[in-house]
Amino acid sequence: MQTEARVRVRPVQRSQIGAVSQLVAGGVAGAVSKTCTAPLARLTILFQVQGMHSDVATLRKASIWREASRIVNEEGFRAFWKGNLVTIAHRLPYSSISFYAFERYKNLIQLMSGVESHKTNFGADVFVRLAGGGLAGITAASVTYPLDLVRTRLSAQTNVNYYRGIWHALCTISKEEGIFGLYKGLGACLLGVGPNLAISFSVYDTVRSYWQLQRPHDSTIMVSLACGSLSGIASSTVSFPLDLVRRRMQLEGAGGRARVYKTGVFGTFGHILRAEGVRGLYRGILPEYYKVVPSIGIVFMTYEKLKQVLSDIDA
Repeated sequence: MQTEARVRVRPVQRSQIGAVSQLVAGGVAGAVSKTCTAPLARLTILFQVQGMHSDVATLRKASIWREASRIVNEEGFRAFWKGNLVTIAHRLPYSSISFYAFERYKNLIQLMSGVESHKTNFGADVFVRLAGGGLAGITAASVTYPLDLVRTRLSAQTNVNYYRGIWHALCTISKEEGIFGLYKGLGACLLGVGPNLAISFSVYDTVRSYWQLQRPHDSTIMVSLACGSLSGIASSTVSFPLDLVRRRMQLEGAGGRARVYKTGVFGTFGHILRAEGVRGLYRGILPEYYKVVPSIGIVFMTYEKLKQVLSDIDA
């Protein structure tokens, strides 16, 4: 009976892979996830930026179905993947760095705080995961931010294509707005991505560990999808207002348009609150929820599956 109990509570060991394999697994997982959910991601961005140059009456008429129909009628079905190439170019290094950095920061925090045996302490466990996820998000976002800005501008284009591609957008923004134009909205990004990845990684890691303790023989794919979806909903709900502020700041001055927000992150936040109310900070949250459940589920599922495959190859 004692042996049986020990077997039942023994945590399932994760596949151990090298640094390069881990970077590859994280990058591919992010690219696959973003490609699968690109139509919903573009709808989210278009809703987020509507309040910049639209009146209140227009905003009240907006709906997911109406916007999706407009895209198909005016731009064609392929337009749902507009900006997806730069999304993949951004997501490959972003996901690689965030997954890799999360594991490294987590190990470093455990060593520095002396909580190597944190599995017996739930509070320490959650703290390590929150801190590791937050630092990983800040690191990845800082390195890849210009590509994120370009992705937003390409996705926000509707009938007129001011930017013809990734390289043209990078050069045009640098020329018209200066090199710092590529980092517009970085403050909002760093304020949002820290808690976003902190919550995402900690919820995923904690729920997955608990699930595997209770049901060690469940399918890895099913567990990863379920835990990833739950972590995505939690992180998106908390960080969405800052994500919306970031998107709007990224579009400041795009295509020669007049600037709308001139007072930084908190000034932009206040401007949206005054003009559109609390609902304005969550504009586009519905397509974001539709996107984030499969998106985060797919990214964690692909990551775990690739880790298994690559660990077998390494072995």
